Amino acid sequence: MSYLHVMKIARRSLILALPALALARPVFAQAIPLREISRYFNSFQTAEGDFTQINPDGSLATGRVFIRRPGRVRFEYDPPEQSLVMAGGGQVAIFDGRSNQGPNQYPLRQTPLNLILEQNVDFENRRMVVGHTTDGTTTSVVAQDPENPQYGSIRLIFSANPTELRQWVIRDDTGAETTVILGNLQFGGTLSARLFNITAEMDARRR
Repeated sequence: MSYLHVMKIARRSLILALPALALARPVFAQAIPLREISRYFNSFQTAEGDFTQINPDGSLATGRVFIRRPGRVRFEYDPPEQSLVMAGGGQVAIFDGRSNQGPNQYPLRQTPLNLILEQNVDFENRRMVVGHTTDGTTTSVVAQDPENPQYGSIRLIFSANPTELRQWVIRDDTGAETTVILGNLQFGGTLSARLFNITAEMDARRR
């Protein structure tokens, strides 16, 4: 089961005014260097913030994301959605609050998110980068697992001065895309390991 297909969350709405947040940033002439983008990811262990997700079918969801590098992320969706997506212990689990069944699970290494959750992110010295461009306002980096391109790709969009991740777009092997637009991330807070413990989440839901 691909990342994109399980992330389809109902609630249609019109949204595509959000890219305007980048327009208020200072214009820069060159793309942010890959070494600086690697430094950005390696500069923090924990981060959290709000997000807006646009699914391949145009439906919209909002929520809060928690990141604890390496290898852990949690997407909590706002009501009325009842889904939870989390990664920990090398696995991704998708919980559907409307189902009595356990979560769908698959290896984290089979999702492009793994590329930015690694212990040491290095866009310069690995063959993961297949695109690195600027539109004069934002920098876009497209990355994929060089050994397993069938896992899909992730397009990361940054603003500059300072370098900030604004959104990512995950494309699966069918070409379908899911966009996650980030609010201002807060770095360096304490995030409990319990947030990323799939087994503990399963136990709690059975009570």
